[in-house]
Amino acid sequence: MAKTEKNELVFLPLGGVGEIGMNFALYGYGPPHAREWIVVDCGVTFPGPDLPGADLVLPDIDFIAGQKDRLRGIVITHAHEDHYGALLDLWPRLGGKVWMTPFAAGLLEAKRQSEPGQQPDIPVEIYHAGERFSVGPFEIEAVSVTHSIPEPVSLAITSPLGTFIHTGDWKLDPAPTIGQKTDEARFRALGEAGVLALICDSTNAMREGESPSEEAVGEGLRELIEKAEGRVAVTTFSSNVGRIRSVAEAARDAGRKVMVLGRSLKRVIDVATELGYLDGLPGFVDEEDYGFIAREELVILCTGSQGEPRAALAKLARDEMRNVALAPGDMVIYSSRTIPGNEKPILETKNLLIEQGIRIIEDGDALVHVSGHPRRNELKRMYEWVKPQIVVPVHGEAAHLVAHGSLAAMSGVPRVCQVRNGDMLRLAPGAAEIVDQVEAGRVYKDGYVIGSETAVGIRDRRKLSYVGHVAVNVVLDDRWELAGDPDLVAYGVPREDRDGEALEDLMLDAAAGAVDSIPRARRKDLDLVQEAVRRAVRNAARDAWGKKPVVTVFVTR
Repeated sequence: MAKTEKNELVFLPLGGVGEIGMNFALYGYGPPHAREWIVVDCGVTFPGPDLPGADLVLPDIDFIAGQKDRLRGIVITHAHEDHYGALLDLWPRLGGKVWMTPFAAGLLEAKRQSEPGQQPDIPVEIYHAGERFSVGPFEIEAVSVTHSIPEPVSLAITSPLGTFIHTGDWKLDPAPTIGQKTDEARFRALGEAGVLALICDSTNAMREGESPSEEAVGEGLRELIEKAEGRVAVTTFSSNVGRIRSVAEAARDAGRKVMVLGRSLKRVIDVATELGYLDGLPGFVDEEDYGFIAREELVILCTGSQGEPRAALAKLARDEMRNVALAPGDMVIYSSRTIPGNEKPILETKNLLIEQGIRIIEDGDALVHVSGHPRRNELKRMYEWVKPQIVVPVHGEAAHLVAHGSLAAMSGVPRVCQVRNGDMLRLAPGAAEIVDQVEAGRVYKDGYVIGSETAVGIRDRRKLSYVGHVAVNVVLDDRWELAGDPDLVAYGVPREDRDGEALEDLMLDAAAGAVDSIPRARRKDLDLVQEAVRRAVRNAARDAWGKKPVVTVFVTR
């Protein structure tokens, strides 16, 4: 008799564990071959210079797309790009309903309307903190937390095998600028009722103490703006509505007007205004008003905190804005943190500003930014509240995950499970353990196309960026002789070698020589001629330059 498969509760991350960004978590319930699934968050990460041409990096979702008939829904914890930014691109492969808070839903719709091309019309169910709703076999409760964006929530998810908490991004802030505090009473009540597992943010698990409050950051910004003699430009993450409000309040109290530069900031402000998060503030002024506002009466709120070359701050640094400019004696405040990998472009922008005589203020010079993630004391308080049997560190690189796991173990959590993307962790029944591994790679958005590095051409593009490209056209006459010199076009290749010889001439000579070296009877094999010319041109370039370009040869008769 066949053995009956038991129902299991499993956690399977396809992104966001072993890295910061691209969060994509799966929870499954049922027997191994007939599980019902939900997705929690659907995020992106951003490409570095090693991915030329790529616009976004997305999780590889082949595993769940292949069984989307058992996917019961997608739940988004908040509207940061690394938690919801892949929805428009990946939802068509998944389908089904998406549960979001009003702010997240508003940003999704604004993004959908602003993106080029035909964007999917995703069916969205709105939920609020404190509400409960069912998705497949899971009963989900949204618990209010504080973070650097409106309406973040943790999810208390109840299955037939126990309740677990997916924290999303959170911190403990006694004085948030907008929104509710982290709901300590509800977390404590969940802990008293029994929590099987805490799947928890690890971003700041290496930092001691507790995070300062957003209110304290507002006071720091107020003091700087009040004392500034010239214009003040503040750059921050566009989704940080609390920080936007702090800047606007500080400017108002200092008798200054606020100008907003950057499409993403304007989009967020539109949604936040519609939901009432910016009520009671003066209106923002337009770029066209710049010439009519005295230097000491203006605050510029702008995108570009990560050194993005097309963002407003970088354009100001290069003096490329049509209507707006900074001048010596003005101040730029970086009310943000540096995302790892962005150090170089941020430094380049700062240096351009400093060359103009502009003063730079960043975190460390004054309290102008605070993280939205819990430090070690905050993590310990969460363990005390919810008393989990299992802690699973997520949302972090290896160093963060290991530090978080060590802290949980030292704090008395009975079991800590270290997983990485693609590890399927059985939470219940029995002892928690990794029971399977699935493919969990990355795919890339390049224009309108999504695929692997090879499929979208990134791998070849990377090679071209190092060694250039040479195209050669060889024409043979009816006697299989060269019908004139080959044609050659080179891109990204030096003009001359170290002796002053034209590199194109050397490669042309090699191409012609390769054809002449083949017996005439064998030149009827055009593929043979093509490969001989390709090798000869590459070798000539290598001998003269020290590198082998990518060579494409066309042979016709």
